[in-house]
Amino acid sequence: MKKILTIAATLITLSISANAQIKAVQTVKISTPTVHCEMSKAKIENYLNRYDGISSINVNVKRKETTVKFISDRINIEEIKAAISTTGYDAAEIPALEDAYKKLPKCCKKPEQGGKDEKL
Repeated sequence: MKKILTIAATLITLSISANAQIKAVQTVKISTPTVHCEMSKAKIENYLNRYDGISSINVNVKRKETTVKFISDRINIEEIKAAISTTGYDAAEIPALEDAYKKLPKCCKKPEQGGKDEKL
């Protein structure tokens, strides 16, 4: 009888600790108005994949928005926007870092600066 109670108590404890380890996953859509081509898409997705806590990224070139799923206790929305800006692209209200933008290939630049704004 003692063994059954011990096993039951252990199972309850394991169940409670397993539930406590579930992380809050959030999904956010960030406006990325300066994304114009598949190269831009690949650059942002590859860069964001390096960050701990980001589980998926999808850059929609037509809609000019980036959807990111992330674990909220490891990274937050502002850090994600800052990371996108570090790649050379605007992220909502955060402008691209100037040095990173200058390094982008011509096709990824703003139309007024010689880039293409592909109508997909």
